[in-house]
Amino acid sequence: MSTGALLQSQLIQKAWQDPTFKSKLLSDPKGTIQEFLGISLPDHIKVRTVEENADEFYLVLPPNPSSVLEANVQPQAMWNP
Repeated sequence: MSTGALLQSQLIQKAWQDPTFKSKLLSDPKGTIQEFLGISLPDHIKVRTVEENADEFYLVLPPNPSSVLEANVQPQAMWNP
């Protein structure tokens, strides 16, 4: 299990066990995650928590890897022969 999957699993377990935590995770996901994990997320990172039910299915599409690579290339970091 990856680190991200492990952290996600811990958050889900805590939400199932603690209704107050679940409520905070739904209303302020970024702040709740930072507090629970003891980490600081960059300001530009947005976090959204959605509660699934038996009648809904959510499919999360990650960014296209080629788009991410192109967006992260800095002109000064490019290699010029």
